[in-house]
Amino acid sequence: MADKPLPPSPPEGAEVLEQQGIEMLVHTFHSSADPTLRRYAVYLLGKSGDPAALRPMVEALADPEKSVREQAMLSLVDSGKSAIGPLTDALAKEPAWQARYRAAEALGKLADDQVLQPLIRGLTDNRDHVRYMAAKGLKGLGDSRAVDPLIILLADENRVVRMMTVRALSAIGGDKARAALEAACATETDAEVKDIIRQVLGLTRT
Repeated sequence: MADKPLPPSPPEGAEVLEQQGIEMLVHTFHSSADPTLRRYAVYLLGKSGDPAALRPMVEALADPEKSVREQAMLSLVDSGKSAIGPLTDALAKEPAWQARYRAAEALGKLADDQVLQPLIRGLTDNRDHVRYMAAKGLKGLGDSRAVDPLIILLADENRVVRMMTVRALSAIGGDKARAALEAACATETDAEVKDIIRQVLGLTRT
């Protein structure tokens, strides 16, 4: 089991933030130009356990600062099943690919049966980062229903997406996945991707 992520270091003014209710934390997130304050506000929103905090945390998935987006993802994961619906909507509808990427990451970490179909739909996203993260989430789920959609991604234009797809199909296993990997091994032109396929098929030493 992975270690639980450490909370962010309290920024200057953290004591004031920690005394605020949901509305003021949301206001701080929306109005502060300081990414450390926005990140801590999102962290506190996650700790609150208040359903009203879900929407602003989803909004934070599109924050211009990477650390804020990461914190929003972690806080939504900590929110558990209640976050699956908002994250599913974000993966399907958010215009910023960074938000869709983090939504797919969170859904994968939640590892619930309800995230299977949203992640499968994420495999067809127009951004390769999102397709990669959807494949990674399906790798963790290990559900055989993802095999057919993943097989299509063995021909993805992005080599890193293909690498993750190979690992996902290997993790899920089964005759169909193996046959697809064997076929991909015969046609793959990228040496590194081909080597990974051969490794998961047991054709080379790792």
